[in-house]
Amino acid sequence: MTPVLSSDKLIELLIASGRVTDDKVKELTPAARRAHKTVFQVLMERDLVKEDEMIDFMSDHLHIPTLNLASYKIPKEIIRSFPAKIAERYGVLLLSRVNRLLTVATSNPFDLMLLDDIKGLLQCDVTLVLAPPKMIASQVEQYYSESTNLDELIEGIDEDSLEVIGEDKDDDRDGAANATNNAPVVRMVNVILDGAIRARASDIHFEPYEKDFRVRYRIDGALHESFSHAKDIYPAVVARVKIISTLDITEKRIPQDGRFRAIIQGKEVDFRVSILPAYFGEKIVLRVLDKAGLKSGLDKLGFTEKPTAKVGEAIKHPYGMILVTGPTGSGKSTTLYTILGTINTPTRNIMTIEDPVEYQVEGISQTGVRSEVGLTFAAGLRSLLRQSPDIVLVGEIRDGETADIAVKAALTGHLVFSTLHTNSAAGAVTRLIDMGVEPFLIASSLVCVMAQRLMKKTCQFCKVAYEVPADVLRRCHLTAEDMKGIKALKGKGCAKCNGTGYYGRLATVEVFNVDNDIRELIVQRKSSNLIHEAAVKKGMETLFENAFSLFKEGHTTLEEVLRVSATDR
Repeated sequence: MTPVLSSDKLIELLIASGRVTDDKVKELTPAARRAHKTVFQVLMERDLVKEDEMIDFMSDHLHIPTLNLASYKIPKEIIRSFPAKIAERYGVLLLSRVNRLLTVATSNPFDLMLLDDIKGLLQCDVTLVLAPPKMIASQVEQYYSESTNLDELIEGIDEDSLEVIGEDKDDDRDGAANATNNAPVVRMVNVILDGAIRARASDIHFEPYEKDFRVRYRIDGALHESFSHAKDIYPAVVARVKIISTLDITEKRIPQDGRFRAIIQGKEVDFRVSILPAYFGEKIVLRVLDKAGLKSGLDKLGFTEKPTAKVGEAIKHPYGMILVTGPTGSGKSTTLYTILGTINTPTRNIMTIEDPVEYQVEGISQTGVRSEVGLTFAAGLRSLLRQSPDIVLVGEIRDGETADIAVKAALTGHLVFSTLHTNSAAGAVTRLIDMGVEPFLIASSLVCVMAQRLMKKTCQFCKVAYEVPADVLRRCHLTAEDMKGIKALKGKGCAKCNGTGYYGRLATVEVFNVDNDIRELIVQRKSSNLIHEAAVKKGMETLFENAFSLFKEGHTTLEEVLRVSATDR
C-alpha cells in the first residue's frame, strides 16, 4: 500500500498549514537523516507537532485510516507471527490477517523497505493504518511482554528465583502434591507473581474458561489481561497455589481462603488467597499485600495538609473512637495500619480483630475472624477487651452487636479504630444509629471520622496540558472563571503507564473531628446532611474540595475528581 503523496509533498502541505515553518524543517532534516527517520517522526518526538495532530494530518492527506489501538484487541496468533525485535525497532504493530491481507499499524507510512520485508516474511499483502508512535510503542511492549512469551519466560526463569517462606520443598504429602512440584508449574506461578510485583498490581485473577485460562492484574484499580494459556496445565497451577497457601488440594467443591508469604525481587510480599468454584474450574484471586507500602508517620499517608492535621489531633486522644469510611478497595486498611504504625510503641498494648488479617505487623497482636467456630467480630472483640489493650482495631463494624461493644470500649478507656461502608464521613453517624447504637453513646465516644477514596494519578512520564470537556465542568458545577489560572494536566499514554495516562494512585479524604456542636446534633438524631453542613462550617474540606486541590496541583484529572466525589456535589 503506497501513500498517495510523496514525503516531500506532504512536508510542503504541512508547512502551508502553519503547523511548522520552512526554516524548522530545514533545520531538522539533517538530524532526521542521521537517525534514519522522517521529518514527521522527529517533529513528533520533539513535540513540535502533537502526535495526534500529526497523525490526523497525515491520515487526511494520505487517505490512510487511523485506529485507536487502546480499544483494539489483537489475536495472539498475529503477535506470535512477527518477531518482537522488528516490531520494536521499526515501531509497527501487526493487527489482523484475513486470508492474504495483513493490516499493520505504523506512524511512518513512507518506509517502503519495511513493508516489503513484512510481505516477504509473512507472504501477505499489507494495508496500513496510522497510530501515534508512543501508542504503538506502548502496545508493542504490552503485547510482547504479556502474550506468548509466557512459555519463553517459563523456560528462562529459575524455579528457585522466588522463595515461598515456610514452604517445605521436600513435602510429599500425596501424589497430587508431588505432581505440582514439577519445574514448569513452579516456574509459571513464579512468573505470574513476579510479573504482578513488577506491574504494581494489587490483585491477581486466575480465571478458567472452556479451553484456556487467563491471568489478569488489577493495576491502579483497573483489570488488565496479562497471560493466557491452554487449560491443560491449569489444575496443576491451582494445586500449586493451594500447596503454598497450605489449603486442601483435594477439595474442589467449596470456597477456600488462605495466605502465603514470598520473597520476590529481594523483598517480602504477603498474598491473601481466595479460591471459588466456578463453572469451568476454580477461580483464584490473590490480593497482593506489599508491606513496603506501610510506612510509619502521618506524613506517609499522602493526605494534604489540612486532613493530616485533623487526624494528628485525633490520635492524641487517650480514648474514643476513630472511624474510616469508604467503599471496598478505597485504602481504609492501609490508612489504619499506617496510623497504628505511628502510635505503635513498646509502652502500648495494640490488638486487632480482623476478617481477614490484612498485614502482619510486628508489635501488634492480631486475631482473624473465624465465624465457622464462633469467633465473630463481636465474640473476638469481647475476648480481646479482657487482654487489657490500650488501642484496639476492629477490622469492620458490620452489625449492631459489634458496634455496641466497640462504642462501649471507646467509652471505657480504649482508643478504638474501625471502618464502615458509608459514602461520606457524616454518614458514619447515621449508620451507627441505624445499627441500634444509642445517639448519646455515639456522641460521647466518637472522636474523628474520615471518608476516603483512591484516585488515579496522572502519569508523570507523559503528562500534557489539556482542555477539560465542557460536560465535565458542568457536572462539577464549575465555570470557566473557576478554572482561571489552573493548568489541567492529563497523561497522553506511554509505555510506562501502558497507554492509560495514569500511573499509581493517591488518596483523597474528608475529615471532621467531633466537637460539642456536632455532639449536640448527634444526640438530636439529626440527618447526615445537617452534620455534614455543620462540619463544613467548622472547616472540614469536603471530598470534592480535597480532590479538586489535588487536581489543581497536577496530580490527577478532573474526570477522576468527578468519579470519586460525584455524590459530594
